[in-house]
Formats: sequence, structure tokens, C-alpha cells
Amino acid sequence: MTRVLVLCTANQCRSVMTAALLQSRLAAAGIRASVRSAGLRGGGLPPSPEAVAAMAARGLDVSGHRSRALAADDLAATDLILAMAREHLRHAVVLLPPAWPRAFTLRELVRRGELAGARQPGEDMAGWLGRAHAGRQRSALLGDSAGDDIADPAGGPLQLCTATADLLDDLLARLIPLAWG
Repeated sequence: MTRVLVLCTANQCRSVMTAALLQSRLAAAGIRASVRSAGLRGGGLPPSPEAVAAMAARGLDVSGHRSRALAADDLAATDLILAMAREHLRHAVVLLPPAWPRAFTLRELVRRGELAGARQPGEDMAGWLGRAHAGRQRSALLGDSAGDDIADPAGGPLQLCTATADLLDDLLARLIPLAWG
């Protein structure tokens, strides 16, 4: 079973939606996985009302979620770390440097995974991630990237959150056949 951790800033919008969408898609495909989420800020808060509404429109209930702050133990116990933006990826890699080969922004992993090709029969997740990781430079973590970051819709209107959920769902639809076959 693959253990996935999704990261964002407050663990109230992007990471919550991504985790719910990914868990739902994996379950529908009959793939066993543990999908959790965390944020860089303190925990205990509910998801944004817009995230709850955007997920409810897809038949997913995230209303019981409570945010939690990322800890090094979360990273150590995870096979795949999906960050919503480079700042989250930087934080994870600084917190636990050995996590670098298995930590990506979602957009980056989809892009690199499509270049590396789908996971082969008998290839474990670490092997596939190693192929996707090949040639990465830590210096790429500097700054922001419109190509890698998913903008935070928190505080915006429901339409913005819904558009972000659509983007996340599209990226996950591309990732699952690559990473899980």
C-alpha cells in the first residue's frame, strides 16, 4: 500500500481537496493507498467553506477534516509527497532532506512522470519516483513557478475554488495511470 502525503499552506483547501480527490480516484480504481494531508501552519481548523462546497459538488464530504501541521515524522512515514507549491516542497525537503527524491509538486510530478513513462510491471513506487526524479536540481526549488505551483484559492469565491478543484482532478487523472498503472 502506497502512503501519500499532500501538502499546502494551511491544510484547509488545496491539500484537503487533493487528498479527497486522490483517495476517491484510487478507491474507484481498486488501488489500496493511504492518503493524508498536512500544512505548514498550525492545525485544528476546518476546511474552507468553498473547499467543502467544491468537494460536495463531486460527492465527496470533507467537512469533518481538521487541519494539521506537518511534522518530520509525517514525511519519514510517506512513500510519496505531493506539494501544492514549491514553498511547500522546500519546507518538506528542509525538514527532512532525505525526502527529496520522493517529494514533488503535483504539477512537477505529472510533467516529469509523463516524460519518464508509466510505472512498469514489477516496478515499485520508489523505482518509478527515482526515474521521475532523475536530473532534478535542488536549485529548482528556489522562487515560485507558474509551471509548478497551484495557486491558493483560499479566501476567494466558490468559482475559484471549483476551478482549482477541476485543475487538481485533471492532474490526478493524469498521475494515477502513470504512478499506479
